[in-house]
Amino acid sequence: MRDTVFYSKKTLKLNGQIIDLATPSVMGILNVTPDSFYDGGKHLTPHKILQQAEKMLLEGATILDIGGYSTRPHAEEVLEKEEIKRVKEAITLVIKHFPTAKISVDTFRSSVAKVAVAEGAALVNDISGGSLDPTLFETVAKLQVPYVLMHSRGTPQTMTTQTNYDNIVQDLLTYFHQKLAILRSLGIVDIIIDVGFGFAKTKEQNFELLKNLDLFRLLGVPVLVGVSRKSMIYKTLAVSAEEALNGTTALNMLALSKGVSLLRVHDVKEAIQAIRLFEQMR
Repeated sequence: MRDTVFYSKKTLKLNGQIIDLATPSVMGILNVTPDSFYDGGKHLTPHKILQQAEKMLLEGATILDIGGYSTRPHAEEVLEKEEIKRVKEAITLVIKHFPTAKISVDTFRSSVAKVAVAEGAALVNDISGGSLDPTLFETVAKLQVPYVLMHSRGTPQTMTTQTNYDNIVQDLLTYFHQKLAILRSLGIVDIIIDVGFGFAKTKEQNFELLKNLDLFRLLGVPVLVGVSRKSMIYKTLAVSAEEALNGTTALNMLALSKGVSLLRVHDVKEAIQAIRLFEQMR
């Protein structure tokens, strides 16, 4: 049942087009890295990049999220120059062949965001919430693009040691409230929040957040969920990431029941099917 108790923004402006998130949408993951936890090394050539982009667009992805820096736990650091090269080449390629595609850049660096938007990206997806580059908020404001504000702690190299919280749900609500105030003071109006499953959180903390996802809608902005093939699924089920699609779909459906607006996934077709079934139920 649709919740009418409080106001929650349900639109997003991408490339001048208003995207209606009253019906949840899908963000397809396209990592152009050699070491991402699931798809690392799969999309490194122009042919593979275009093949995956076309597949996800045909299956119904609203946004393609292109990343050139693996942020899995203990990932190796990527030089800024290399990240820019990876992201620029991929975005340019995708836009050339699919001019109407809506591209998100998955980065925490201002320099990468600037290049990506110049090449055609329409959204900045930042795993660090501005904590790894103090100029990123101002950069996003100048670029005038939507921003995904995620929660994490530390860096991909250190985050597994930073999982102590007084009350993880309350701590994250406070975090988002404070960060949203800063972003809005800079004139950024199109903001999406992401609680950051797997980032500086234990398996138990991930499920606690999933159980309480509906509370984050109180912040009045769309909520993105990214649980696709993550360790909270495959460790719980004692399977591999390659075997975690069924678990991903199960948790995505639970997230939809909590009112999320965007599913960030490796497998677009299955996420679209989950949304269609959920909408039929509603």
